Amino acid sequence: DYPEESLHALRELTPLFSAEFAIRPFIIKHEELTLRHLANWCTDADPHVRRLVSEGTRPRLPWGRQLPQFIVDPSPVFPLLEKLKDDPCKYVRRSVANHLNDISKDHPEAVLSCCRRWQNPPTSERTWIIRHATRTLVKTGRPEVFGLLGYTEKPKLDLLLLEITPSDIALGEFIEFSLQLQSKSPKPQTIVLDYAIHHVKANGQTSPKVFKFCTLEINPGESIKRTKRHAIKPITTRKYYSGQHAVEILINGEPFGQAAFTLHID
Repeated sequence: DYPEESLHALRELTPLFSAEFAIRPFIIKHEELTLRHLANWCTDADPHVRRLVSEGTRPRLPWGRQLPQFIVDPSPVFPLLEKLKDDPCKYVRRSVANHLNDISKDHPEAVLSCCRRWQNPPTSERTWIIRHATRTLVKTGRPEVFGLLGYTEKPKLDLLLLEITPSDIALGEFIEFSLQLQSKSPKPQTIVLDYAIHHVKANGQTSPKVFKFCTLEINPGESIKRTKRHAIKPITTRKYYSGQHAVEILINGEPFGQAAFTLHID
């Protein structure tokens, strides 16, 4: 009920302990006033105050109250992030990257457009922010992000081999899959190689979970082989069901083929 006094208090308190949770009701109830204060704090001498500008306005802050207005329309926060993108403190820049990663879950094009602007001029600090900010877009296989990060757009490759051994396993055992790729390009190609495990759900359908594999440089006409071992073991965040699962190869976010294996639950 006393936004001016409270915002001044939060500015004094945040160097002592984080205030990104406490400021969120003020953003919801007094958005215009709070954004004016935040804009002024972008140049504050204390990095904790500058970080609060970014962290406090994150639309999907983990374990915090969401900001529905910024989930729907993040445009009010972009001017704040613009002011903070070259902050001398990595603590602040990390928050900016995490904030952009939040926005990318609902507005990927807006984040990609922002990152393209921030590439000019390129700096090591901005490059780090962009890589960290686009990690969800990479994991979900958004094709445009790979060119942005310096990987080959639309790589020209053939998947010559994909084998899984053993083809039948019990929960707690391992699968090992081997793959062979052949370059079809006259130029060197840089790719991100990931894989998805398509897990069987209770209704018999499957749901993919993407895992990181490696980054590769492939020369013209080169053929490469890679092997990966993956444990199918009990974890608290997944319930396994018997049935035919699959391993799918992803290259720069695009599917390149899959092979099946059967999981038996005792």
